Amino acid sequence: MQTIRIKTPSPDSAPGSRARPARDLAPLLAGAAAAVGGVGAVLAFADVDWPLRAPCTLFFLLAAPSGALAAVLRGLAPLGRAVAAVAGAIAVDMLVAQGMLAVHRWSAPGGIVAVTAISSLILLLSPARRLRGRTARRRTP
Repeated sequence: MQTIRIKTPSPDSAPGSRARPARDLAPLLAGAAAAVGGVGAVLAFADVDWPLRAPCTLFFLLAAPSGALAAVLRGLAPLGRAVAAVAGAIAVDMLVAQGMLAVHRWSAPGGIVAVTAISSLILLLSPARRLRGRTARRRTP
């Protein structure tokens, strides 16, 4: 009688350890979205006459605030975070448009600048809020 040894598979050859295409695709899609949004903002700011200017600009106006808000709302479930971020982006866009119309200063480049500034502030305040929370927890014994 012969003893057969069972070899445990190496971690590299395990069936679940293969690179998942969806995991590799997420950074690529994020980069493509940033590129499309950036192109839309530049085209609207430069007033270039191109058929895809309006869709790219609209994508930027939705993607910039929703990305910033999604970074702030890290504690929510992914679907809830996406819904809240898109709703917040629409609210930011509407508030910018309403404010610009109220003061009679409506312009497309001005709206792009205002939405970019608000999105940047939201995105930059997120790490500051997290750092402040850490220092408060360290102080309490």
